[in-house]
Amino acid sequence: MKQEKKLSLDVVHFFHRQGFIIVSTVDENGYPHNSCKGLVHIDEDGLVYLIDLYRGSTYRNLERDPHISITAVDEHKFRGYSLKGTSKMVPEKKIKSHIIKEWESRITSRVSRRVLKELRGGEEQARYPEILLPKPEYMIVMKVEDVIDLTPRPLK
Repeated sequence: MKQEKKLSLDVVHFFHRQGFIIVSTVDENGYPHNSCKGLVHIDEDGLVYLIDLYRGSTYRNLERDPHISITAVDEHKFRGYSLKGTSKMVPEKKIKSHIIKEWESRITSRVSRRVLKELRGGEEQARYPEILLPKPEYMIVMKVEDVIDLTPRPLK
């Protein structure tokens, strides 16, 4: 296993501003599997904490092969990053309470933004999907080993 990579504050702040990220794992046939996940926390030491609500394909893939990559882009600013590394899965009962509280806070914040947008005359929401999410099944802890800046060279 490679050594963790320190992350710049710019990368950390970029990921914290994202509503969701794309998580890529490798399936049993060697093909990429992508899914949307909620970021709970990322720090300069190169650790990323992701909550997964289901024990589906991502879980099975990481049990077999811990290699993982996460990607986030800001389409308006034409910026993005892909982080590559290895993962460890933490069962629900061993997730620290402050991590669950941080995840719940992010969900509450998303719902609040939707409600405020609706009150200001924006899009009307028939329902708030975040409210329907189940309790987390497990947490993924990723050690970042490589950072890929996806920003086009002329915009750097």
